[in-house]
Amino acid sequence: MPSGKTVKFLFLEILEFTALVAPVFVVLERFAGLLLKTTGDTTTYWLIVSVSIAYVTTVTLLAWAPLEYMVLKRRRFITEITQWRPTILAYLVLSTAPCFGIIIASSTVQVEPELDSFTELPVSLVLFSMIIVDIVEKLWPYHLLGPTNDFDDDMILSSPVLTHLDTVNSVSGQLPPEYVQGEDTPNGVAHYEPEVHNGAPSGRWQDSTPTRPMYTSSQANSSAYLYAARQRDSWGPLEILWQRDPRAEIFVESFMFWLDTVEMVRMGGVPEVFFSGWVYPVYIFSFLSCLRLAITPNNPIHSWAGVVFQDFPFFVLRLALLAVHGYVTPVLFLMKNLLVCLTYVYFTLLTKLKIFRRRSMF
Repeated sequence: MPSGKTVKFLFLEILEFTALVAPVFVVLERFAGLLLKTTGDTTTYWLIVSVSIAYVTTVTLLAWAPLEYMVLKRRRFITEITQWRPTILAYLVLSTAPCFGIIIASSTVQVEPELDSFTELPVSLVLFSMIIVDIVEKLWPYHLLGPTNDFDDDMILSSPVLTHLDTVNSVSGQLPPEYVQGEDTPNGVAHYEPEVHNGAPSGRWQDSTPTRPMYTSSQANSSAYLYAARQRDSWGPLEILWQRDPRAEIFVESFMFWLDTVEMVRMGGVPEVFFSGWVYPVYIFSFLSCLRLAITPNNPIHSWAGVVFQDFPFFVLRLALLAVHGYVTPVLFLMKNLLVCLTYVYFTLLTKLKIFRRRSMF
């Protein structure tokens, strides 16, 4: 019997590979069927189908398989990459970009628009596969069976919790001998503050004025605890309401993260947009938005990339489409793009100006 790690590895790898090749096969087959309806040439249909098979085989052998092997074996140049995800970037370049290109090409070869709008199934499959690859990459650190030990929901509290305070006799008792009352210190008191490294005190002291008050107690207990506001035991059978699991939240967050891009691509499928020149910027900006997927989760550059690659271009494009074609997209998404851009500029740039740093302001 194979081990659990082997089963997990095979399952996730097969899922990723299916998400890579399925959109390519579906989009190219639909494109071949569209050409068959337009020209009536069966040779063209089978030629495109054979091209899709050759493309998937070549990409798998020359790009996808070597990359997965290097990631699995943790080659040096792969382990040094910490700000972006090579597997996701390869997926976007090898699968998402060609699919979007074929969808754009399908809008230009149709003489009769009613033949095939070429929107719902291929586009939904492309975006769904992209989200699945993102979810798979985030699921690698977790177990697929049983409860996870990587997420202690007892630490998710509604109020701060203070844990284990050691006894502190006095301030001078915590200072090195050279800082105890002596002739070199005015009034017998030394000025000190902890030296901070990486956001945490190092335990070493420097001769300077403290930046914040130090709270001490001469008769403190060896440990003290503040009770959390949430006590699950009192809920009885409703304790299940407190259950949280990061694996389930990964699915929710991944789908919610791409709602704006999904709406943009849906708008590109509207006949007024799909059979006009506006289909090009719609899919180009949608692909640029997908490039954010290659950035590692919780990377600080996510906010900047979201504004530059998605919200600002989407706002300009939606505003233009509303002016030309009317309400082809909900105004809600237009306001979302506008507010995200304004708040990003205000809180990251304007608040650093001197006029916005006055203490008298609210």
